[in-house]
Amino acid sequence: MATKKPENLSFEQALEELSLIVTEMEQGELSLEQSLKQFERGIALAGASSSKLQQAEQKVAILMGNDSQAALTNFDNDLE
Repeated sequence: MATKKPENLSFEQALEELSLIVTEMEQGELSLEQSLKQFERGIALAGASSSKLQQAEQKVAILMGNDSQAALTNFDNDLE
């Protein structure tokens, strides 16, 4: 199975894979070489996720007019 580059995964896909890696490593059944490879993949996934999160935060700031004092309000999805 070919694995996608972390930057080509959605935020949710990267977090899901990262969670699987953590679970796998916590079980302690991987060899040292496998553990290092998974750790390296995990670092790449965490970095890509962090980047995507920063981009989302920047979009929110732009949409709010870059006003750091703007009050956030709760989203009410109830349409009457």
